[in-house]
Parts: sequence; structure tokens; C-alpha cells
Amino acid sequence: MIIINFKNYVHSEKALKLAKKIEKHLPKAVVAVSAVDIGYLEYYTKLNVYAQHVDLPSEKRATGFLTIGAIKSQGAEGTLLNHSEHPISLDEINLIAGNLKKAGLKAVVCSTSLEFVGELLKLKNKPYAIAFENPKFIATGKSITSYDPNELKKFVGILNGKGILSICGAGISSLEDVIAARGIGCGGVLISSAIADAKNPEKILRDLEGIKF
Repeated sequence: MIIINFKNYVHSEKALKLAKKIEKHLPKAVVAVSAVDIGYLEYYTKLNVYAQHVDLPSEKRATGFLTIGAIKSQGAEGTLLNHSEHPISLDEINLIAGNLKKAGLKAVVCSTSLEFVGELLKLKNKPYAIAFENPKFIATGKSITSYDPNELKKFVGILNGKGILSICGAGISSLEDVIAARGIGCGGVLISSAIADAKNPEKILRDLEGIKF
């Protein structure tokens, strides 16, 4: 599973151009986008579109909140939760993950520590996947696969046999990083800056063509 976080692109030609490039080279990739872009990219591409976040599942009194029903109606197939730029509590994660399952949507929960991964495993409503991103390496271009592979191995070991997909994030910037993550046992990668901020994103996209998890 390759997840590409569009960061703060919002309903722009730049976002659509990037999505089209991703679709050309990685047609099975997941793109995590701003809520206002979900329907836009769902309409103009065949990519798997996720929200970057969803709020607590109150559908009746929800003014100003991004509800599960809203993202589903726009074609989202899942959502990121607890991204390092939008942390939420364990209780919120548990409630939202449960309601996402009822709606037939997937939850990919981000974690910045192995301790938090352990807490996620105690929840009644466990996520579809956990994306481990050591904050020391986020947006640095220094991949956790090279700079702290032992931590990543521990993460994969914690999830082994738990029925939860292990996603590797933090500094993933090249084909070599993705191959290393797969070699350690990860079921996918979460890539952001290396593609979303790249002047020539097609270089890494071409490199990743045909990569399988």
C-alpha cells in the first residue's frame, strides 16, 4: 500500500496535475487529500482517495465538523487519523474507527511512537492500518529505514499477527527507502514531502512504478 499525502494542496490545478501524474505511474496508490478535494479528485481520477482527517461521528449536530457521512458521500474510501499535524485522543480514535468500519471505510492511524502503537492495539475498534512516523525524520529527507531501522523492525514486530497493516512513514524519499521498508516487513509506505513538495515528482513516481507490497 502506497499512501501519498497531498499536505496542504487545496482544490487547485496543481493538485489535479499531481494526482494525474500519480495515476499514470501508480494507479493503485492512495492519495490523502484535503476534504474539499475529495470529490474533485474522485471525479477526475480513478485513484483511491482518502481524507486527511475526519471528526467525531456526530451527524445531527455537526456544524463546522467533517463527518464520516460527508467524506463517504464524496467518494472517500478511508481517512488518515492522528497525523502529527492533527493529533487526537485515543478515545476519539476508538470512536471514529468504529464508525468508519460501520460505514465501510478504512482508518489509517498515524503514530509517532512505539508506545502509542501499543495503546492503539488495546482499543476496541482497531484501525485498518497504523502508519509509524518517527517525528525526528518527518520532512527531513532522512528515511527511518536508513537512520533507525531497528525502531522500524520493532514496529513491524509489534503488529505481526495482529491483522493490522504496518505502514512506514518519516523521510521516505526514494525507491531505495521503499524497498528497505518492504524488506523490513512493512505492508506499505506513507510518502508526503518527497512527492508533494518535489519540483519533479515524476522522477520518484517513475522509480516506484511496479513496486509491490
